Amino acid sequence: MTKITMIGLDIAKSVFHLYAVNHVGRYIKKKLLKRKQLLAYMANLEPCLIAMEACGGANYWAREFLALGHEVRLIAPQYVKPYVKGNKNDYNDAEGIAEAAQRPNMRFVPIKSVEQQDIQNFHRQRERIKKERTALVNQIRGLLAEYGVVINMGVAAVRKALPEILEDAKNGLTPLTREIFSEFQEELKSMDKRFKQCEARIKSLNQGNEVCRRLDEILGVGPLTASATYAAAGDGKNFVNGRHFSAWLGLVPGQHSSGGKTVLLGISKRGDSYLRTLFIHGARAVLRHSANKTDRFSRWAQALLERRGHNRACVAVANKMARIAWVIMAKGESYRVAV
Repeated sequence: MTKITMIGLDIAKSVFHLYAVNHVGRYIKKKLLKRKQLLAYMANLEPCLIAMEACGGANYWAREFLALGHEVRLIAPQYVKPYVKGNKNDYNDAEGIAEAAQRPNMRFVPIKSVEQQDIQNFHRQRERIKKERTALVNQIRGLLAEYGVVINMGVAAVRKALPEILEDAKNGLTPLTREIFSEFQEELKSMDKRFKQCEARIKSLNQGNEVCRRLDEILGVGPLTASATYAAAGDGKNFVNGRHFSAWLGLVPGQHSSGGKTVLLGISKRGDSYLRTLFIHGARAVLRHSANKTDRFSRWAQALLERRGHNRACVAVANKMARIAWVIMAKGESYRVAV
């Protein structure tokens, strides 16, 4: 039998479909496997390349296959779609994955370690708590407005005003309503506590990781951005250069060019929107505090702010921060302020 050199694997929760090809990309076999059969089947194969879509569970399976001696590549689903022929089914998806993985210029997704996933889990929890807290605050403000009690926007404003409203006997709230809003107040306090605990864990993990500590030294990058960058990109060596990393974050212009005419658009907004947002927030902090600084980075940021306006300057500074972050991750260097 011809040796299998590559497998396109369509993964799911309990049923997996594989499409195997030889060294010239010719079809050899396809097979359906249950979850409990998958690792045993792969362990009996000679080392080969296994390609999968970067989706739920892909990082776990990638680490398991690597431990068995196979080479693993993860591909973003949007890059697989053009290679899927015929109607939508699992075997066609597996064939499309195998076909996409053979393209010489295909872009692959870095495989996350367990440590990266641990850090990312805390970031996801923090973001979920923040969204739930915002929803609760908006509900409190909306319900109080029905009684003619208006609170300013923001979590801090509600946190400050709610105890005073509950103590005010002349604002027209009924005893039942006061009981409900008292429960809301306790719920808000609980969310604040969980949010602070989550941030404390992230900062603790940041201090325990050497890459995160070096990233934390960059101007405009704090513990949240540093740990989120490591969780998403690891040591950064999967990226060719800093521009590749910033493009992966969606911090470079989109393009719609034809007939030799180059048309640049706004930023592409590809990649991890959460991490891109953190870099943009960090860039805003840099611009806000750079007016009184004399280092080269701050002078460049202020000149850009005056020349291009605040929003474009934010994106440009975030782009530079991302490039600096890549150098620190991939080259193992520490941040040095340019004077």
